[in-house]
Amino acid sequence: MFDLIQKAANSHKKPQVVDARSGDTVRVHQKIKEGTKERVQVFEGVVIRCDRKESLTSRITVRKVTSGVGVEKSFLLHSPAVLKVEITKRSKVRRNYLSYLRARSGKSARLTAVDFDRAGVNDIRDLEAEKAEHEAKEAAAAEAEAKAAEKAKEEAELKAKQAEVEAAHKAAEK
Repeated sequence: MFDLIQKAANSHKKPQVVDARSGDTVRVHQKIKEGTKERVQVFEGVVIRCDRKESLTSRITVRKVTSGVGVEKSFLLHSPAVLKVEITKRSKVRRNYLSYLRARSGKSARLTAVDFDRAGVNDIRDLEAEKAEHEAKEAAAAEAEAKAAEKAKEEAELKAKQAEVEAAHKAAEK
C-alpha cells in the first residue's frame, strides 16, 4: 500500500528542484492567476525554514521585511505554481529553523555570507521538458514552413491570374 502511495506522489514531483537551505536568500518566481490573466510574481527573502526535503510536500518558508513589516510566505517546491527558485546568497547558519530572526531587525538580523557556486546551484535542467520544448519548436517551425509554402502557392496563382487578365486586356486593346 505504501509503495502505491509513494508511486503516486513521485509522479507529481518535479524532476529537480533547487537545494534551498535555511539561511539562503532566495528569489521565488510564483505564478499568480487573477481572473483570466496570469502573471509571475517574484518574492525575495531569507529562507527561515525547510521542511521534508525529499517529499512531494517539501516546503520552504521565506521571510522578508517590506516597509518595516515582516512578511512570511510558505512555498511548496513541487507545486506547479512555483516556477523557479533562485538562490542569490548563501549564509552560515547552525540550525534549520531560524525563528529568532522574527524578533530581530537591522544589523542584528544579518547573516554571515558564505561563498558558493551560484551558477551551479541554480542550474536545474529538466531534460524531458527541454526535449518536449524542442519538439514543440520543431512542430511550430514545420507548421510555419507549411503556411509559408501555401502562401507562396497562393501568390503564384494570383500572379498567374493577373498575367492572364493583363494579357486579356492587351488583346482587347488591339
